[in-house]
Order: sequence, then C-alpha cells, then structure tokens
Amino acid sequence: MTRRFTFLAVLALVCAAVEVVAGRGMSPGAAWDVLNGGGDATQRHILFQLRLPRLLVALGAGACLAVAGLVLQSALRNPLAGPEVTGVTPGAVLGAVTATALGLAGWDSPLAVVLAACAGGCAGAALLWLLAGRGRGDPAQTAVHGVLVSAVLGGLTAMVLLVEPGELGSVVQWLVGTTEGRVWQHWHLLWPWALLWGVAAWLLAGPLTLLRCGDDIALAAGLAVRRARTLALLCAVALTAGAVAAVGALGFVGLLVPHLALAVFGADLRRSLPGAALTGAVVVCGADAAAQLSSRLPAAVLDSGRLTLPVGALTACLGAALLLVVVRRTPGRTF
Repeated sequence: MTRRFTFLAVLALVCAAVEVVAGRGMSPGAAWDVLNGGGDATQRHILFQLRLPRLLVALGAGACLAVAGLVLQSALRNPLAGPEVTGVTPGAVLGAVTATALGLAGWDSPLAVVLAACAGGCAGAALLWLLAGRGRGDPAQTAVHGVLVSAVLGGLTAMVLLVEPGELGSVVQWLVGTTEGRVWQHWHLLWPWALLWGVAAWLLAGPLTLLRCGDDIALAAGLAVRRARTLALLCAVALTAGAVAAVGALGFVGLLVPHLALAVFGADLRRSLPGAALTGAVVVCGADAAAQLSSRLPAAVLDSGRLTLPVGALTACLGAALLLVVVRRTPGRTF
C-alpha cells in the first residue's frame, strides 16, 4: 500500500513539473534557472506569481472533488453519485453565478465566491434530499433525482445569464472549469478550506463504511444513520464548493476518480480517502498540463497567441468516455 502512495506522489511531482513548463513563456531551462536563483524579472514573475499558484490550485481542487465524490458515493450507496450529478456542483455554480450577477461576488473575490458556492451547493443537495423522499436509500432513484435536480439548476443558471448577459464572460469560467488566472489569493483561501473538510471527511471514514453496507446494517451497528449521512453530505458540499469557487465546474472528476481510488487502495476508506485526494490531484494537474500543451497546436494553426483549452473541457470529454466504460462494465453495481 505504501508503494502505491509513493508511486502516486512521484506521479504528482512529474505532472507538476510538466505543468510548470507546459504553458507559453517558460521553457524547462528557464524554469531551472529561476529555481536556482537566476532568470530575469519576467521569468521569476511567471514562475512564482502565475505558474506556482495555478499548479497548487489545480492540485487542491482535484483533491477536493475526488474526496467529495467518494464521500457522496459511500453515503448514498451509489457508484454513479458525484458532485456533478447530485445537484451539488450545479448548485454551487448557480450560487457563484447569481452572486456575480447581483454584484455580491466576483472572480477576483474568492471568499465571497466560496460562500455563495457553498450556499448554492447546500441548496442543490437539499433539493435532491427533498425530491428523493422515502427513496433515499434506493441508489437508482437517487441517481435519477440527482440528474433531474442538476438539469433544473443548470436551467436556472442559464436564466440568470439571460437576465444578466453582460456577466457571461466573467462566469463562463465557472461553467466550464479552468485554472487560468489563478493567483496566490485563491490558493491561500483554498488550502485551509480543503484541509479542514478533508480531515472531517477522513474522520467520517468509519460511519461511511457502515453506510456503504446499507442502512439496516448501520443501524444494527448502532450508527445514527441520519446524522452520519447529513454530516457526510455537508463535507461533500463544502469540498465541492471550495473547488468550484477556485476553478469552476470540472466535469466528471468527482464522479470517476473515486472508482479509481477504490480499485487501487481498496474498500477501507481510511486509506481510500487520502488515496482519492492524491489521485484527484494527479488527474486535474495532469489534465491541466495536457490542456496547456494541447492549446499550442490550434493556437499555431489559427495564429492566435491567446487561444487556450480549459482544463474543464478536457476532463469533461475524457470523463464522458470513461463513464460509458464504467456503466457498461458495472451496470447493476451497488455498494
């Protein structure tokens, strides 16, 4: 098990190194010179003020979404539950977009965005909880209601944009998901939030394991099912809100990374939750590096130096393909 964590840590370092030099304006040689105390003022600014905070935010957001997804799938006993399809991510996006349209928050005010996104995510989760009603223990019904709630919240977000079309440019980053323009302010707000709720999720590893076994078994073991599930959903909402406020809606990260973490680290959530955090960080960091490298070809063909591929677009495309594989291989799987 230690070897698996070590391998993922090394892979994270490799992805981080690639991301630092993947974008324009920073070659591997220039990055090495800056790290050794050399380089000019422009190169030092690019590395320390642009690349490093972007890298750290990508790692933190990926860890948040992966842990949130694993917590949701365990609490709801549904392998297809995730922030994207349970109303949590769409609710968080709606909260951020609405606050921006009302002038209460903006992309340059991360704290206000986090609060708005958290409120929206809680509203989305509460709406799913109300619609599921007595069928909350049925994974199939929960998945169907989650898709419906996500669709409704997405429609409300579109309505807000129609009312305030001038905000489209500033909120499209939340709709797609991107790490462009991340600065130290975003990181300083994200890491304590992620650490707080990540530790809370890990402390719930025992109750979550019982919830995965079913409510009857959990009740027989003396677990307060309603309270444990509520706390787990709160952790998932908070982690998702922090990630959405930092990078926007990264599609399928919270849905598919937990499957990979469980396959690698096993069903013991005391190991799988940290493993999911590390795996999610690697996935988002690697996807961001790939997105930056992929942006160079169309930019050169179209002769546009500012053309960039958002990391959320890449995770959505790859995640949709992987989701089809997961569904076809485990059509009737439950926890």
